[in-house]
Amino acid sequence: MGHLSGRTALVTGSVQGIGLAIAKALAGEGVRIALHGLASPEEAAAAEQACRGAGAPETRFFDADMRDVAAIDAMMEAAAAWGPIDILVNNAGIQKTVPIGEATAEIWDAIIAVNLSGAFHTMRHALPGMGERGFGRVVNIASVHGLVASKDKAPYVASKFGLVGMSKVAALEYAACGNRETGGVTVNCICPGWTETAIIEPQVAARAAEHGGDRAAGIASLLAEKQPSQRTSDPSEIGALAAWLCHAQAHNITGASFPVDGGWTAQ
Repeated sequence: MGHLSGRTALVTGSVQGIGLAIAKALAGEGVRIALHGLASPEEAAAAEQACRGAGAPETRFFDADMRDVAAIDAMMEAAAAWGPIDILVNNAGIQKTVPIGEATAEIWDAIIAVNLSGAFHTMRHALPGMGERGFGRVVNIASVHGLVASKDKAPYVASKFGLVGMSKVAALEYAACGNRETGGVTVNCICPGWTETAIIEPQVAARAAEHGGDRAAGIASLLAEKQPSQRTSDPSEIGALAAWLCHAQAHNITGASFPVDGGWTAQ
C-alpha cells in the first residue's frame, strides 16, 4: 500500500463504465488521473469529480479521437508534460456486430483503429519512459473476445486478439526493466465477459421483459448461452483487478491475460 500514491495514470475511454471504474480504483490508491473520452463538458466534469471524490489528488481530461494518430500523439505529449505516465490503461473501444459478408471497410478500419492501433500508439509513447524509470504498468482492456470468437464480430475479435498478442510482445520487450524494488515494467490484459455497463442495458431490459420484468432472470437468460455463472461482473470488480496489477507485488506478472468471464473461456 502507498506504492502508487502520487503516480500518474492515463485511462482511455474513462468517462463511464469500466474505464471510469478503473480510474476511480486507481484514484483510491492516491494516483493522479488523466481521463479520456469523447464526452460533453458536463460528462467530463462529472468523471473528474468522481475521481477526485475517490481520492485522486489531481485530475485532467483529454478528448483525443483514438482514430486520429496526430490527436493521440498530442494527447500523449500533453499527458507526459503534466506528469510522467506511470500507468497506462487502454480501455477505449468500439464494437459493431455484423456478419463478415456485410461488414464494410469503414467498419473494419474504425474498430481496428480504436481498439488496436490506438493502444499501439499510446504504448509506443509511454513504454520507453517507463523502462527508463524502472516502473510502469500497462493494463489493456481486451475482452473475452481476445481469447475466443463469436459469430458476427470479426473486426472486434480481430482487434482484441491483436491487442492480446501485442501486449505479449511489449511484455517481453520490457520484462527486464527495473527490479523488485522499483516495481519493474509489466504489460497485461484483462478480458471481461458480460459486464454490467450501460451498453448492455437495452439487452437486459428486453430479456427482463420476456420474464415478467424480472431483471435477474433476464440477465440469466442473456448470459446462459455463453457465461456459465449467469452473473454479470460489476465494473468496480474490473477496476479492483486493474489496480492490483499496478502494485509492486505484481512485478513478475506480465504478458498475462486475465479472463473475468464467469467460466466462459473454461468451456
